[in-house]
Amino acid sequence: MRAALFLVAVVGLLFAFVYPTRTFLDQREETGKARAQLELLQSENARMAREAKKLSTDSEIEKLAREKYGLVRPGERAFVVLPAPTTTTVAPNASTTQPAP
Repeated sequence: MRAALFLVAVVGLLFAFVYPTRTFLDQREETGKARAQLELLQSENARMAREAKKLSTDSEIEKLAREKYGLVRPGERAFVVLPAPTTTTVAPNASTTQPAP
């Protein structure tokens, strides 16, 4: 009878202390992850706000219009410079070619 009473007391202590402690530790870990994510989002938000402010200036709009869309002012001429070809051809070696019959 005493063993059963002791066992019930131990189980009661486990439910009273271990379960809330485990829950607290889990919640603390989740809170830490949420804070890290919040910091990341806040820094990204600040970066985007700086970019939006920069994009609202006339000089930046003109720069993007020229670079991305090839727009020019009236009276200007647009030129496109193509990159040099990157492929090379190798002439066949005379010693490896066989004459046609």
